[in-house]
Amino acid sequence: MGVRVGLRVPVLGAGGWGTALAVAATRAGHPVTLWARRPDFAARLAEVRENREYLPGVALPDGVKVTPDLGRAVEGSDFALVVVPSVGVPDLLAGLPRDLGVVLCAKGLAPDGGRLTDLARALGFTRVAVLSGPNHAEEVGRGLPAATVVASADPGLAEAVQSALVSPALRVYTSRDEVGVELGGVLKNVIALAAGLGDGLRLGDNAKAALITRGLREMSRYLVSQGAHEDTVYGLSGLGDLVATATSRHSRNRAAGEAIARGDHPLNNGPAQGGKVVEGLRTAGLLDAWATAHGHDLPIVRAVARVASGEWTPDVGIASLMGRDAKPELEG
Repeated sequence: MGVRVGLRVPVLGAGGWGTALAVAATRAGHPVTLWARRPDFAARLAEVRENREYLPGVALPDGVKVTPDLGRAVEGSDFALVVVPSVGVPDLLAGLPRDLGVVLCAKGLAPDGGRLTDLARALGFTRVAVLSGPNHAEEVGRGLPAATVVASADPGLAEAVQSALVSPALRVYTSRDEVGVELGGVLKNVIALAAGLGDGLRLGDNAKAALITRGLREMSRYLVSQGAHEDTVYGLSGLGDLVATATSRHSRNRAAGEAIARGDHPLNNGPAQGGKVVEGLRTAGLLDAWATAHGHDLPIVRAVARVASGEWTPDVGIASLMGRDAKPELEG
């Protein structure tokens, strides 16, 4: 089932990525309802027609209606894009009708360390999808060329989301590998934090190339162990997103790692960078705990988690990776 032109697309969350997706959906020919949790913020967005706090310089098209009323935002819609940080997903889902298709756009884990798609199904949602890829809000919002992936066990839902977002500026691919697309977006944030640590320590391009390559290998081992298809690791939501997040000036995870290495990131004040959530800081600890409990070897995850917790300095974290036993590049 495709989205009819003119059918309103709800975007739940008015941060930078939510705003960019709202703009993208209008480019695809659909009116949008952009939900903002705070009434005062919603009123300011509606009046100024620019998200100066999270996505400055990108005008909200006339086709974007802003509201703080969650029920009104999703009324009469077939699905909604859920674009809030992972820690806010449970509360937001609790307030939505269970027959609504939910498209999870956060690149993080549920509070218990599980997948957000599993959380949504446990709450009674039967139509669930995940959207992920190398997509910086700053570029998607301005209409620069980009591509993304929507994955769902329900091909009709994936195709509907594809229709709602695809435009000359945004290619949208579909996939049935929910696990791979979701967890690729989760793990790449941790690798990007490590890349930022290297940037902050001025370790150079050779070190970053090695880190991205070995990080991709770590992603592959973890994703496949969770049931993902290996091809997904080398697609847009795996390798593509990893490269963008580990190298870009727009990446808040990379920037947070760099700030930590310089000693000017307020780790004790919460996982934010410039007022924006840094998903990888929380994710690293959850993944490290999982790897320890299940006997999996995730050395980059471990190093980032220990640095983020304050247990290790950035220098010690890098030394833990460089001092590992020598071995063949490809296992098996």
